Amino acid sequence: MMRIATLSRKTRETDITITINVDGTGKHDIQTGVGFLDHMLTAVAVHGLFDLTVRVNGDLHIDSHHTIEDTALVLGQVLAQALGDKAGLVRTGWAYTPMDECLARVVIDLSGRPYSVFHAQWHTPSIGQFPTSLVEHFFESLAVKLGATLHAEVFYGRDDHHQAEALFKALARALDMAIQIDPRRAGAIPSTKGTL
Repeated sequence: MMRIATLSRKTRETDITITINVDGTGKHDIQTGVGFLDHMLTAVAVHGLFDLTVRVNGDLHIDSHHTIEDTALVLGQVLAQALGDKAGLVRTGWAYTPMDECLARVVIDLSGRPYSVFHAQWHTPSIGQFPTSLVEHFFESLAVKLGATLHAEVFYGRDDHHQAEALFKALARALDMAIQIDPRRAGAIPSTKGTL
């Protein structure tokens, strides 16, 4: 079964189309208009081995908030669409990722219960056009639309670029672990309830 999905969302603030193949090789073509967001989504594709195409036309004449938030919402939705009923999945994943002086961890459960816990201390207001306050909001928005419980934490670090990048790389690797098919499940839903 091909786990590929495409989703478009158009509002007065953003016009977004995302295509993902969760069983890809890391191919990516990403254009959001926010350079650091492109960089982080590239990290997600490469480290999660997702084929990812992202096109965003947002109201950047105001600021980057709507572009970043709405991209996370659509990414969560398109991931959920690609995974379908989640039959046979490992379901949970985690990753620790160092980047120079910092260390980050992301743990995810594709539980159907959206929840986000986020801990990071930032040193600057933004990384390029990407406000550091929106890193947490990106993770929250993704968790809501993916229907995932997501815990993300930066243990320590000095450089905000490194901290954010370590988080996004850890997200990619945790997602990659969680979406793998467990052959021992024989296609069963990974839940005592029988549904996710």
